[in-house]
Amino acid sequence: MSNEPLYDQASEGNEQTSSEHFRASAGRKNSSVSFYNPTKSYEENYASGPFGMFADGNVYEEKGEPMHEVFGHKVYTPFGIPAGPLLNSNFMKGAFDKGYDIAVYKTVRSGTYPCHPFPNVLAVHPGEHLTLERAQAEALVADVNYTEPISITNSFGVPSKEVSVWQDDFKTAMQYEKKGQLAILSFMGTVREGQSQNEFIDDYILAGKQAGETGAKALEVNLSCPNIGNEGLVCYNLDVTEKVCEGLRSVIGSTPLILKVGYYKNNEDVIRLAEIAEKYANGVSAINTVQATIVDEKGEQALPGPNRSRSGVCGASIKWAGLEMVQRLKSARDAGGFTFKICGVGGVTTPADYTEYLRAGADIVMSATGAMWNSDLAVEVKQSTL
Repeated sequence: MSNEPLYDQASEGNEQTSSEHFRASAGRKNSSVSFYNPTKSYEENYASGPFGMFADGNVYEEKGEPMHEVFGHKVYTPFGIPAGPLLNSNFMKGAFDKGYDIAVYKTVRSGTYPCHPFPNVLAVHPGEHLTLERAQAEALVADVNYTEPISITNSFGVPSKEVSVWQDDFKTAMQYEKKGQLAILSFMGTVREGQSQNEFIDDYILAGKQAGETGAKALEVNLSCPNIGNEGLVCYNLDVTEKVCEGLRSVIGSTPLILKVGYYKNNEDVIRLAEIAEKYANGVSAINTVQATIVDEKGEQALPGPNRSRSGVCGASIKWAGLEMVQRLKSARDAGGFTFKICGVGGVTTPADYTEYLRAGADIVMSATGAMWNSDLAVEVKQSTL
């Protein structure tokens, strides 16, 4: 590891200086292999990405007929990329071209929202099993050395363009679907100062209505971001979750709806979530990330700005949590005689991980971190299942 800090605390008020410092350090680590380039800002990625193999122009050619039913549509392989790294239609096209048959457009809001300051993606090295206890008790040292088993922290703040921009862009993304592929649009509500709980719920419903106006074949409501202040993730307040889902169903009609959630400690909550999903939705996607304190090699906050001392960790180190949630959701689904689909997310970096998730009970499997650093992962998964 370099002795230089990832983020120069002396330049905290100077975003350009800190960004240039990080780019120089990251460039020496060859981190631009990812189709989302962590050495560039979110805006630079949005405007110029994707990068790497997603931009090489090569298209995977599928053969035969799609046989897997996903939310009323047939896909070749129930494998894809979840909401997060696919910033816009250009990234969606890259995913479809590389054989990812399910692609989820990065979560949008009912109005514009800024991105957190650069950097937004850093490598962390907690090993292959970051337990909740470790994530709570330990600070993880971040750097720009993206090595296997790969885990990262990402901190964007769920930025969103103007509604008309993302609506038009998602319509373009749907045009990039090929036979046996499915584009999904993810959305969420926004916390605003002085807002009541009902106003917050109404904003979720408004975002869902706006998302539905695109003609999306399936929608995902992101309940797994820390956007209700001290209460934590929306998905952990199951009363709010149910009210959001009830309201959404009234504005999106019969469009398939997926609930994106985090890891639940209490199995009673998993059971109630399953009941809500069966009543109002068509699928549950789990998990998002595991929150941890992120520091640089000096032990200081690695991600600049307020409320960024803790950040979500994803990749190989949280696979255990994703697998466990799939198993618990399957148990709740089986016990209730429910029919919603389960989408397993977390630490999928190899075809073997894909198979492990299917065996655990997932109907769909997705990879963000693994796909970012291995654009061929979808093809590898397809070849492993022949």
